[in-house]
Amino acid sequence: MLTRRLLLGLETELIVIVKVLETDRLVLRRLTVEDAEFILELLNDPSFLRFIGDKKVRTLDDARNYILSGPIASYERFGFGLYLTELKESSVPIGICGLLRRDTLPDVDIGFALLPQFCGKGYGFESAKAMMIYGRDVLGLNRIVAITSPENDASIALLEKLGMKFERLTKLSEDAPDVKLFAADSLGEVA
Repeated sequence: MLTRRLLLGLETELIVIVKVLETDRLVLRRLTVEDAEFILELLNDPSFLRFIGDKKVRTLDDARNYILSGPIASYERFGFGLYLTELKESSVPIGICGLLRRDTLPDVDIGFALLPQFCGKGYGFESAKAMMIYGRDVLGLNRIVAITSPENDASIALLEKLGMKFERLTKLSEDAPDVKLFAADSLGEVA
């Protein structure tokens, strides 16, 4: 949330940080345009490009526009979206995790991505599990789905650890590659 204030005759911008939830080691909070540098790095990481796709974010302005038109627009439209995931003790951003409403899927889906240096430490599972519980307990969702590229073994393992089951291959658009669709119908059983 960006608020403008007049302070001593100078217009200043106040960035309000909205914490959504926290776990033992992580804080998930709403993204702001101030996170553009991190988003630029994450969206251009080779594993993000390979498994999630090229979002055409090449500059800080592109990253700001991505944050405004993606996550922030989703917060305003649906009340949820992708959140910055950061280490609780140091506030170091490590990735994103959240819930998405896509026109091409009938259900809300969970999405997550971490910088490679933070993979394999349980952060992905910890943030995704907390987000699944948030979806069930706060948003009242009965079903959450997830999509992943068929060769993304790490994401597939994480989704299965969350208790999600593979349902089918699908496409997000006619010209898009196949993705695996996983679902958790009974959110009372979140791992």
